[in-house]
Amino acid sequence: MIDFNNNTLKNYSFIDLFAGIGGFHYALNSFGANCIFASEIDKKASETYYLNHKLFPKGDITKIDETDIPKHDILCGGFPCQAFSISGKQKGFEDTRGTLFFDIARIINFHKPKIIFLENVKNFVKHDSGKTLDIVVKTLEELNYTIFYKVLNTSKFGLPQNRERVYIVGFNNNNFQNIDFKFPNPNIISCLEEVLEKEPIDGKIINREDISFYKEIKLLRNIFSEIELPNKPIQIGKVNKGGQGERIYHPKGHAITLSAYGGGVGSKTGLYKIGNIIRKLSPRECARIQGFPEKFIFPKSITEAQKQFGNSVSINTLQFILKEISETILKNDKQTKTRLTNSEEWIQKRERYSPKFLCKEKVVMEVEKLHKCFNLKLIQLNYLMNKILHSTITKKKLSKISIGKVRLVNRTFPML
Repeated sequence: MIDFNNNTLKNYSFIDLFAGIGGFHYALNSFGANCIFASEIDKKASETYYLNHKLFPKGDITKIDETDIPKHDILCGGFPCQAFSISGKQKGFEDTRGTLFFDIARIINFHKPKIIFLENVKNFVKHDSGKTLDIVVKTLEELNYTIFYKVLNTSKFGLPQNRERVYIVGFNNNNFQNIDFKFPNPNIISCLEEVLEKEPIDGKIINREDISFYKEIKLLRNIFSEIELPNKPIQIGKVNKGGQGERIYHPKGHAITLSAYGGGVGSKTGLYKIGNIIRKLSPRECARIQGFPEKFIFPKSITEAQKQFGNSVSINTLQFILKEISETILKNDKQTKTRLTNSEEWIQKRERYSPKFLCKEKVVMEVEKLHKCFNLKLIQLNYLMNKILHSTITKKKLSKISIGKVRLVNRTFPML
C-alpha cells in the first residue's frame, strides 16, 4: 500500500462486490471512502475480510435484492469473466441475465452510483472475440455512464509481480460533465528481493533431482554504478520439463502472477532461487506483492492463504487509479463551482428583469397603451403581457418585436 495522504473521497460511501479479502476496501479507505456494504460468496474469504475490516460480507450477490443494498456513491468489484448469451432483441442489460455482471448492472440501474470501479483478468478484453467487454461497456453506457478501460500491469506500480488486469472506470453522466479521466502510467522499479522474508517456515522448499539451471543473469549497472533492475520476471531454470508451475525465477526480477489454483510443484506462487535453495513464496510475501499492509491477518492454512491472495487485487494499482479518479472529481467540482458562480452572477444581472420584481398593474397599463396605439387584439395583448411577465423580453426598448402582423418599434416600457 502507498500512503497518498489523500482524503478526497472522505464524503463518499462505497459497496464492495465480489469482495474477496478486501483489496478494494483497503484502496478506497486509503482515500477516506467508507464501506457500507460488502458481498462475498466464499465463506473462508469472508472470514478473512471480517478479521481485517470488521465488516462481515453478505453472501451470494445473486440472492440479494438491490433494494436491500444501501444507497452508495461508488460501486466496486472484481467480477468473474463469463460469456453472455445474447438474444436478438437487444434488451440492454437484461441481455446479461444469467451472469454475475447482470447483478452489477441491476444494482447500478437501481442505485445510480456516481462512480463504478471494476477489475477483471486481462483476457476479458479478448474474451469471446471482444464481445464480452463490448457488451459490458455498452450496457454501462446505456445506464448513463461514461466508461474508460485499460489493461495495466502491477509490475509498473511498485509491486514486484507480473500481473496484468483490465480495469473499468465509469462516471455517472448526471454527476459529471466534460470528464477528463486518464489511467495512470507510472514505471516504478522494484524487485522480488525487496519483499522476501528471511528463511520463512511457510515458504515451501523444493528438493528434487530434476532441477536444472540454463541461464545466468548479468545485471547491468548505470553510470552511478546502480544495478538496473529489469522490472519483470527472470526465468533461470526449471523443474522436470519446465511446464506450468515448474519454472524457476531469480529474485532480482519479479514474481509471476499469483494464482488461486494453478498446477505444478510451484503452484499458486511460482518457484524462486533464494540463496542456495529453491522455494515457493510464503503467505506474507504473497501479501506484500499484492500491496497488503504488514498488519494484514491471513488464514493459518498456507494453501488457503495463497489461494486468497491469488484471487485478490493489487492494492497499489487500485490506489494509483483512485488518485486519477480523485483528480477527476476535483476538476468536476471546480467546474461545477464555476458554473454555479457564473449562474449566480447571471441571475443577479437578470433579477431586475424578473417577473417577481414587476408590478403586474404597471404591465397591464403599458399593454393598454399599446392597445390604444396599435389597436391590438385581445389575444395579441395577452401574448405580449405574458412575455413581459415571464421576462422573455428584457430590454427597456422592445424594438423589432412582432405580434402577429403588428411590429412594435422603439416602444419604451418604463418599468423594465
